[in-house]
Amino acid sequence: MARPKSFAKFRDLPVVGRAADWGMGPIAASKQTKRAGARIAGLKATESICPYCAVGCGQVVYTRDGELVGIEGNPRSPINQGTLCPKGSASRQLVQQPGRLQAVRYRAPGAKEWEEIPLDRAMEMITERVIAARERGWQDTDSRGWKVDRTLGFAHLGGATLDNEENYLIKKCFTAMGAVQIENQARI
Repeated sequence: MARPKSFAKFRDLPVVGRAADWGMGPIAASKQTKRAGARIAGLKATESICPYCAVGCGQVVYTRDGELVGIEGNPRSPINQGTLCPKGSASRQLVQQPGRLQAVRYRAPGAKEWEEIPLDRAMEMITERVIAARERGWQDTDSRGWKVDRTLGFAHLGGATLDNEENYLIKKCFTAMGAVQIENQARI
């Protein structure tokens, strides 16, 4: 930011001009502060989007050798202009929370304990159950005899934590499977 010309002339005055610089600019930084350097020096900065809601706030994710070091609001984002809500500010915990689950946990019907199962087995279980629910609830025709080709065996309720693209793909996927009960929290 350019200073007004009158202030520049004032700073050129002997003694008085030097007094105008006290406590401002590089002179204000202590030797210890100068030695410390920038907090983000040497870190890789990657622009990203906050994962919490559909607002789409911009974040800057700082990493060192692939390890997450910090997350802050992106001042270049037209949406949040560098600010983040409390959830967005704490999104680093999504990755580094010590209590974060690292495996799929499953509790069988009637069981009292959770068990860890491999991801591929969990995906197979989900697929089998979706197919079975689709077949159990499938309707070729409705009560009037009209051809409907749909299932009432499952539904989907989307949430505001998904962005427009994710909700669009989920809608297309569930429609392709024959579901008709598809809603989104944003419309509630």
